[in-house]
Amino acid sequence: MSKATRIRQQNAREKIKAQQAAARRAEVRKRTLIVAGSIVVVLAIVVAFVAIGLNHNNKPSGGSASSTTGTVLPASVHKDITTVPASALDKVGVGSVPSFMASGEGGQPPITAISDKALTSNGKPEMLYIGAEYCPYCAAMRWSMAVALSRFGTFTTPLHGIHSSSTDTDPNTPTLTFYKSSYSSPYLAFTPVENETISKTLLQQPTAEQQALWQKYDSTGNGSVGYPFIDFGNKYVIKTPIFDPAVLAGMTWAQVASALHNPSSPVAQGALGAANLMTAAICKMTGGQPGNVCTSSAVVSASAHL
Repeated sequence: MSKATRIRQQNAREKIKAQQAAARRAEVRKRTLIVAGSIVVVLAIVVAFVAIGLNHNNKPSGGSASSTTGTVLPASVHKDITTVPASALDKVGVGSVPSFMASGEGGQPPITAISDKALTSNGKPEMLYIGAEYCPYCAAMRWSMAVALSRFGTFTTPLHGIHSSSTDTDPNTPTLTFYKSSYSSPYLAFTPVENETISKTLLQQPTAEQQALWQKYDSTGNGSVGYPFIDFGNKYVIKTPIFDPAVLAGMTWAQVASALHNPSSPVAQGALGAANLMTAAICKMTGGQPGNVCTSSAVVSASAHL
């Protein structure tokens, strides 16, 4: 075999070895990519399931949209809302409520008496509220509810502040939200349902029983219902705003809470006047208990408007 032939054969073998080595490297690289891709896919699936789980856990009970619970109010503001002196409430009486109702609601009574099977929860008379976080009229009424309810029990979680919709009547009205709030009383049960968020998406779905009451006592005749709706043990209902949200315009939560202690302020005249009417309705639920609240001069006076 000539030298030239031997060189050609050697070169051919080296070329084949190089090709085989390249093929092995390509195969290793291919397998590596497959394994890496599989890991990425698995990780993506795990992350997706974790995200779904977190999103599910953050959704409100009975709703289809998540919502913030507002801003936790400072302890001093919470205290101002929940400790309005009886002397301030007595001085206000029904305040500006009658004039507001006469001018804006065609002479309708602020609270309507109804006759139905007693509404109770856990053996106590129940006050049911259905509203929406975007609603400016609910925004006004929550101040009154918080004041009135604080005469019968305690909000056991800090109150949270929000503002009503920026695109509705009385935009950005400072208010509270009762979403995820907790309340304890030896006299009554308070059941708040914040039906919609500030952006008008579903937040809390009323139960079938709550929806039926809302429909029965707040229907306008064409099947529609409105906010706010407050049922006092199926003895009385409020189905319209009973003081002007405009008195709260431009105020901070702290300013509103402070104004509740000044009987001559427009805020107190509206919010405390409504609170006294609500207190009178609650006293009808509780059989006049506690006596020091239900026999106060403002509550006795407000009872005449029920």
